[in-house]
Amino acid sequence: MKNLLVSLEKAGDFDEIIDVRTPLEFAEDHIPGALNAPVLSNEERVLVGTTYKQVSPFEATRIGAALVARNIAHHLETTFADRPRNWRPLIYCWRGGKRSGSVTTLFNMIGWQARQLEGGYKTYRRATLDTLDSLPATFSYIALVGPTGSGKTRLLTALNAAGAQTLDLEALASHRGSLLGAWAGVPQPSQKRFDTLLVTALRTLDAARPVFVEAESRRIGSVALPLALLDTFHRGRCVEVLSSREDRAAFLLHDYAHLFDDPQSLKAQLQRLIGLHSRERVTGWQRLVDDNRRAELARELIERHYDPAYARSSHEHFVQLPHALQFNFRPNDADAVDQASALLAQVEGSALAVI
Repeated sequence: MKNLLVSLEKAGDFDEIIDVRTPLEFAEDHIPGALNAPVLSNEERVLVGTTYKQVSPFEATRIGAALVARNIAHHLETTFADRPRNWRPLIYCWRGGKRSGSVTTLFNMIGWQARQLEGGYKTYRRATLDTLDSLPATFSYIALVGPTGSGKTRLLTALNAAGAQTLDLEALASHRGSLLGAWAGVPQPSQKRFDTLLVTALRTLDAARPVFVEAESRRIGSVALPLALLDTFHRGRCVEVLSSREDRAAFLLHDYAHLFDDPQSLKAQLQRLIGLHSRERVTGWQRLVDDNRRAELARELIERHYDPAYARSSHEHFVQLPHALQFNFRPNDADAVDQASALLAQVEGSALAVI
């Protein structure tokens, strides 16, 4: 029988990549562009695994085979009903085992030139981690450094609109990075999914051009940045974004307004600051939430929490911060793109332009 296994490097040779794992496995992470056609549902996979442990491997295999056959038949009648005779799909499951093997064999019996990814998703995951160990260091970064509320994310977006090359880590992580930075109603990706999104974004970048990136610590919410990326942009060039205290407070009030929709959740998040701040101070902030004194809370957090934290972390991590280009930014004004264009002109005329 002809060898149906192919390596990950050959994935681009196929018309379509089919992920036959469960919807939960697919949601956690998957090869970019893959189509999910599960041969076991989430519940069916649990059933097979429980039978394997509690009854016998034979019984689990028998039940699993029946379920897989039934689900493949359903996909043939629906998902793949319109695929042409010369269709060439690449099939994968968790480790390149029975699930993808069953689909690949049946597809070839039908007449499609299907192949199975050797090692399955685990091979892809290893390749992703290897890429994150090396690819980030091939770029030259300019970090936007500045205290919370200075509008670094808005400036990064404006820089992109002005023609600069940018890497928006917070957009990939679906989180603003700060204690109160969760996106309303938007869950963060898993660590595996974030890694895939980051590799995909990095592969679109041109190593001959500088990459603007917002300064981040190791963690953005629940996901962690690869050390190779952190080490590279922590040692790289900086632009220190400066905004007035009034502008910063107004910006935070606008950006974090949704937090007041659920005061109890906001107070619970503030409770986590006990240890960094006294219980009395945190209780005072929670009273400001109860009284809906938003502007006062924003000013308090800026002065007593965010600014001291920024002073500690920025000088500790960013080696080039003493030599940073300082840029006065008005984050609430409508001319953000014009301001970004002015920053680009300053960068091009300064030592920061040297790669």
